[in-house]
Amino acid sequence: MKINKPKTYTDWAVCALAILLVLLGLPLFIMGVQLLVLGGSAYYALAGAAIIVSGGLMLAGSVKGGWLYLMAVALTWPWAFWEVGTDVWALLPRVFGPSLLAIAVALTIPVFHRRDGEKTVVTRKV
Repeated sequence: MKINKPKTYTDWAVCALAILLVLLGLPLFIMGVQLLVLGGSAYYALAGAAIIVSGGLMLAGSVKGGWLYLMAVALTWPWAFWEVGTDVWALLPRVFGPSLLAIAVALTIPVFHRRDGEKTVVTRKV
């Protein structure tokens, strides 16, 4: 996987967010695997893996990383309701942080599209 070198402030911000995702996904994945071995839910291991991969894809300059993270958060909401029901205080730690990061990740999608537009060379037939 080739990591693109950041050139602008927005590129640096995307890079920092991608690194943050990888750093947050690692303990979630590791402890999720431990929980799975003990007979617990597979959600944490799967979510951790998805977050690590999404951060890695974003570091490589792929918008797919952003979409993967947004999909993981979209699946987190129904899982959280299934696990704790409508208890707001129990839902809060499960969905607030991931949803807050989802806003930041969603804001990176135009940056990826701008990058893709710079790489595309359009030629016209006269």
